[in-house]
Amino acid sequence: MSTDGRVAVTPGIARLHASPGLAGPGRLGLVTNQTGVLPDLRPAAPALLDAGARLVALFGPEHGLHGSAQAGASEAAQPDPGTGLPVHDTYRCAGEDLDKVLVDSGVDALVYDLQDIGARFYTYVWTMFDLMVSAARTGVRFVVADRPNPLGGLVSEGPKLDPAWASFVGRAPVPVRHGLTCGELARHLNTSAVPAAAGGPVDLAVIEATGWRRAMDAAATGLPWVAPSPNIPTPATAAVYPGTCLFEGTNLSEGRGTTQPFETVGAPYLDSRFAPALAELTLPGVRFRELRFVPAFHKHAGRPLRGVQLHITDHRTFAPVRTAVAMLATLRRLYPDDFAWHTTDGGAEGTGHRHFIDLLWGSDRLRHTVDAGDDPLPLCDPPAPPARWAGEAALLYT
Repeated sequence: MSTDGRVAVTPGIARLHASPGLAGPGRLGLVTNQTGVLPDLRPAAPALLDAGARLVALFGPEHGLHGSAQAGASEAAQPDPGTGLPVHDTYRCAGEDLDKVLVDSGVDALVYDLQDIGARFYTYVWTMFDLMVSAARTGVRFVVADRPNPLGGLVSEGPKLDPAWASFVGRAPVPVRHGLTCGELARHLNTSAVPAAAGGPVDLAVIEATGWRRAMDAAATGLPWVAPSPNIPTPATAAVYPGTCLFEGTNLSEGRGTTQPFETVGAPYLDSRFAPALAELTLPGVRFRELRFVPAFHKHAGRPLRGVQLHITDHRTFAPVRTAVAMLATLRRLYPDDFAWHTTDGGAEGTGHRHFIDLLWGSDRLRHTVDAGDDPLPLCDPPAPPARWAGEAALLYT
């Protein structure tokens, strides 16, 4: 137990560092980035090598091995200066191309250690899934070094994805806010989504994070917070992200290019009506502060915007998905001639020229409901009652 009385959590990677044999025999590849650290902040890759692990390759996700790239990008694949190990870039790599990466790397097992933030459209879990499928096809074992879900594990929100809308921001039917750890999600996906045609399920092992309880959020774990990507700088950002990421599918800024991404949304056409209208909704656990800001990059870069900042007042009752959906409906009602949905540019794998909000939501139901002026909040109900956890991940989705 930590000095302030909180239960100490030991992530899976720390357990692997203490007992490298947990990953099994053979040559190991580590799927990681800047979040792959031990509780004392030592990077996992050199620490595992020092502990005697037979680590031969590193694999980076979106944003790259060091997390320096912005959304939709990764870093150049070059040897890691800290360990000398080869680095394989997995972003926008799937199918036979990803199979070749695994085969060429010479690994017998992949160890996955990335900090997720509990939202379906955060791409790290789909990097995990794509690698699980490739591992099944190529006979590579898959080991998840689990970490806590920073939002806790008692609540889920939003519908399961409709497979017709599958993309890299959602490969399989899980809720928007899923309430699972990566290890739990891996177990669920392994039995429900890794195709038999790929040789699935994959040979999977999960090194669980000990000491974690489902009611714990990021602060309660006592673990240091390392920003999982450039626009998730703090736990407060992660807490709102499952909702406000939906603004990526609109013509509003979601706060990228500011110091408070996803906590801030705005547009040139918003006026003094927006913040009071949101306050009138009396949404639980959140207040809205009107503000003006100028994004340094991304949407509306360099333009003065008016909008709101979300201030969480009670993490226990705050529902990020319901909050964002209520905001979208308010925008359509107040600004029918200005508010608009974005379409994809066709450049991202699996998207084509479609409304990006549909890919984020997992179907076109939210867009059509908001556009019709109907109440979209019932769409936010989870697929199964999440208030009490019953065991394995599959139970949440029956």
